[in-house]
Amino acid sequence: MMSRTGVSGWYRSRFVWIEAGLLAASIGVAAVVTSTTPKTDPADLHRQILTRMRTTLEQADPTRHHHAGHTAPQVPAGEQAAPAVICGVHVYGHEPTGAATLADVQTIYGFHLCGVAEQKRHWDGAVKLAGPVIMDMTTQPPGIEVVEATADVRFVDRLREMFPDEYEDLALREALPASEMADLRRRYDAAAGL
Repeated sequence: MMSRTGVSGWYRSRFVWIEAGLLAASIGVAAVVTSTTPKTDPADLHRQILTRMRTTLEQADPTRHHHAGHTAPQVPAGEQAAPAVICGVHVYGHEPTGAATLADVQTIYGFHLCGVAEQKRHWDGAVKLAGPVIMDMTTQPPGIEVVEATADVRFVDRLREMFPDEYEDLALREALPASEMADLRRRYDAAAGL
């Protein structure tokens, strides 16, 4: 038979209580850290990336994302500001792929189609800037790199050099989704005063 002091002695030991206290504190800290770490829903993160990419391209000097030799028109004599650049974008993906928030995203891969909205100029006659694009989100403002052929490197070869394998085929055949194109045209018409 066990003595009363033998059975009751274990719960009186200060080491047991210290260990129990440390265990409870570490569980509490883990719960607080987990609940306060902002995680973004993947669909919401995709929308944030799409919005950031579009905003960055629209606010950038058009010469930073020209493509195929197109350049934006200069400010006409007597006008105060350059015409607005209105962009539609398609995000192929981002790195790191496991990013939980927009602040974690370092690189965005996608496609852009922008129109320079000169007043009363219809979409069909607008200067357009288009093509696959890579955005470096680690710089301020974000870096914009478009795929361009050179005298020595074909467009398709340059694209394959710049884009990760999983986005290459998409970048060669995809443009804007129909909903993004419709939104682009609506925003362009409004900016051009049509």
